[in-house]
Amino acid sequence: MGFLLPKITPFLFGNLIYFLYIYSIKDENMNQNEIQKIVFDVYEKITKHYGESNHQKSTPYIVFEDSPYDDADDKNLIGEYCSMMNEIVVYWKNIPSSEVLIRTMVHEYQHYLQSPSWMTRYYNMGYGYNDHPYEVQAYNEEENWVKFV
Repeated sequence: MGFLLPKITPFLFGNLIYFLYIYSIKDENMNQNEIQKIVFDVYEKITKHYGESNHQKSTPYIVFEDSPYDDADDKNLIGEYCSMMNEIVVYWKNIPSSEVLIRTMVHEYQHYLQSPSWMTRYYNMGYGYNDHPYEVQAYNEEENWVKFV
């Protein structure tokens, strides 16, 4: 049996306060090869389900890294999308379970579908990470992770 590490992150959206439960269940002991296999299995399903972005010329590349870059704000970062490189980066050593991995793939794929210029505009309008409309939408979409198992 694994262990559970809860991290509760509140954010304000409109007049409602949402709480994101970010947790790790380290019970699968997945190695890099297992994580890559899951990613490639679900990635095809995700791309077929959501389609292609109007903002990029191709679907994103998948890059596997051991850990986030040295100056990252969060060393426990699981994944991120870079619109300039059109790539989803998976920090495989931080992936605690297949559920978290699939949720991350769904979440980051949403960012690929979203407008990079509006991503910046929303931040310039004063939104933070926790109430940014694109982040809220990507977190909500994670609930569909079971479609890709």
